Amino acid sequence: MEDRINGKVVAITGASGGIGKSIAINLAAKGAKVVLAARREEELEEIVENIIKDGGEASYVIADVQNRADLTKLVDKAVAEFGKLDVMVNNAGISQLSQIDELDVEGWQQMINVNLNGTLYGMAAAIPVFKKQKSGHIVNIISTAGLTITPTMGVYAGTKNAVRTIAEAFRQESDGSIRITGISPGFVDTAFAENIKNDQMRTAILKSRDEIAISPDAIADAVAYAISQPEEVEIGDIVIRPAVQN
Repeated sequence: MEDRINGKVVAITGASGGIGKSIAINLAAKGAKVVLAARREEELEEIVENIIKDGGEASYVIADVQNRADLTKLVDKAVAEFGKLDVMVNNAGISQLSQIDELDVEGWQQMINVNLNGTLYGMAAAIPVFKKQKSGHIVNIISTAGLTITPTMGVYAGTKNAVRTIAEAFRQESDGSIRITGISPGFVDTAFAENIKNDQMRTAILKSRDEIAISPDAIADAVAYAISQPEEVEIGDIVIRPAVQN
């Protein structure tokens, strides 16, 4: 596995903590050159310094995935610093859970902007480079939400299912030179749920997380597996969740 990851240039959004941070550290340890993106510079700087201290290669850009230009800046940074881009990991995401009739329109818009538009902007930034290189790999971190529809997750799951639909369309449109993988985590031990505005939903999600969540390293391992495949092999979808999760 490591032989096919060593030397790859990988851009990762939402990389200042949680799953994104684990992906960056995991891939850098296997010889990938990683370019991290997020809004929190202090955290990014610390992660990059630690990767370099451990013998890896890494850099970062401050980026908000809601801003298309920031994703272009991320890809440009990777190409300028390392000469190419092999993998684009669209990891940034946000969840605001509530019943539809509570009309949290602001929360809906936030999820659409980050989960859906942010992923599309990442794809839009990377695809021209991949076309020029005649190779590339898009990895979208999605969610088990949407595989089964549940109350309070309607809009969140909708944004995630939109990503699934778009990815499948792109897979069918592609000539195979650009691969695309969707990884759908279940409960993962990160601070992701702490941003939920609805107190009741946040408490419930955090309780489930604390009781059954798996390490973000498990998701990072799945990303490593997907991108380590031979060029003619595409891993389409991976669902990875706690064994006890319904």
